[in-house]
Amino acid sequence: MLFRSKLIAVAVLVALALPARSAFAADDLARVLHELDAAAANFRSTSADFQFDTYQTDPIPEKDTQRGSAFYERKGTVFQIAARIAEMNGKPAPRTYMYSGGMLRLFEPLVNQVTTIKSANKYESYLLLGFGASGKELVSKWEIKYLGSETLDGVKTEKLELVAKDPTVRKNFPKITVWMDTSRAVSLKQVWDQGQGQSRVCVYFNIKVNQALPADAFKFKTDSKTQFVEH
Repeated sequence: MLFRSKLIAVAVLVALALPARSAFAADDLARVLHELDAAAANFRSTSADFQFDTYQTDPIPEKDTQRGSAFYERKGTVFQIAARIAEMNGKPAPRTYMYSGGMLRLFEPLVNQVTTIKSANKYESYLLLGFGASGKELVSKWEIKYLGSETLDGVKTEKLELVAKDPTVRKNFPKITVWMDTSRAVSLKQVWDQGQGQSRVCVYFNIKVNQALPADAFKFKTDSKTQFVEH
């Protein structure tokens, strides 16, 4: 009877604590979003190195690793992004993805081809994710859950779970988890759940905020033989 009474007492204490914890998490999320709003207001540019690890567990376990560098520049509501992939699985595999003016372009030097997707605005919420996005912008696109604070590479980050409000996006990415440095409005890590046993882990390092970007950050090194394809 004494043991049963102790169990009941513990259960009551847990039940009483749950609403308080929920309110605490809500307060934390509000604080994080406010910090992102403040940092995003001062955000102009970012450069970073990255490593993307793509995992597949079914039907055959596989892992692909891409390394490269990324550049972000924002002026008001206008922004452009370039991701330069240097190698894949330890071998040279140069490719550059660039988003600007509502267009997504891919430059593949090995085949000397530029592929352009003209109506690429639907990708903006992905591309902005974790780099200069304000709290208001995140709330407009995602259902957000606060998962606490974690320290990555000596930097305090706020861990957020994001579920897209757009059902089409949610179908492709059921859940995304980000580790945000809210003082700079940048993410140090992202985990993209792609469903069906597939996921991508993105880690960013050597992050520099509001510093001068290379003059060719958003340029392709094409020549007279470059082929151009549009979709």
